[in-house]
Amino acid sequence: MKKISLILLALILSITLVGCEDQNDAPPVEDVNIIALKGPTAMGMVEMMDKEYAGYNFEIAASIDEVTPKVAKGEVDIAAVPANVASVLYNNTDKDVVVLAINTLGVLYICETGDSVKTIDDLSGKTIYASGKGATPEYALNYILEKAGISDDVNIEWKSEHSECVAAITSDKDAIAMLPQPFVTTAMMADPDIHVALDLNEEWEKLDGNALLTGVVIANAEFVKDNEKVIDEFLDRYNTSVEYVNSNLEGAAELIEKYDIVKKAVALKALPECNIVLITGERMKGLLNNYLTTLYDQNPKAIGGNMPSDDFYYGAD
Repeated sequence: MKKISLILLALILSITLVGCEDQNDAPPVEDVNIIALKGPTAMGMVEMMDKEYAGYNFEIAASIDEVTPKVAKGEVDIAAVPANVASVLYNNTDKDVVVLAINTLGVLYICETGDSVKTIDDLSGKTIYASGKGATPEYALNYILEKAGISDDVNIEWKSEHSECVAAITSDKDAIAMLPQPFVTTAMMADPDIHVALDLNEEWEKLDGNALLTGVVIANAEFVKDNEKVIDEFLDRYNTSVEYVNSNLEGAAELIEKYDIVKKAVALKALPECNIVLITGERMKGLLNNYLTTLYDQNPKAIGGNMPSDDFYYGAD
């Protein structure tokens, strides 16, 4: 009996130790606070949001002004932000920000109701309603206007939200607006006379030779250091969500409306033009470094004064 008892004890200890090893290998279960802007950056997350993974707390913000203070204060662990803002936060928080992935390519367009804009030069002497001051929209537009030599001849009236630009162009038949998707589609559905006059993503590529970047996903550097498995699992789930959104438009559009990002009808038309991606590792580093270099050469303040170091890029050598 004594021998049998010792064998049973050894078996119990073995099972307990194996269980402990499995538990240690699994990502720790804890709250992960995630914030995204209302638009393509949030749209790419909806399948993951709907899965309601344990520990994930999602918040959708209408303006970047709601996001940056929370990142700077360490109130969120992961955030989807404009590409240049990621670098600004990195420089202003003593490198306490890591970029995990590019999640949105170019989504900016010049829209009008008339027929006066055929080329960038046609914007000379015009007023453009725009939102996104201090972020990708401002610097992308400035870069394109400067290269065309007309930046001093264009008046830009900045609004706090894209929806205000939509309101401006729908109420003023002579108005011109710079809008991102899905707000382009929202405007066109509200007024059939509104149309895309210029694709600023194409204009950027003509000048820069590379894709215009809109959004990235960043994380608190300390959180990343302490929770690499959690981060890798998040990126795997995010990639699944992006693939779902790009391949299941009907289902994705329903979820986008469910989470009050835009209406289903808008999402269905806008999704193919939203350039939702998830680019990580070396490719992410190459594209983002090139984009930030272009902005830095234009205006160092656009990226926080300095080019980020290698520790800015998660999963890249």
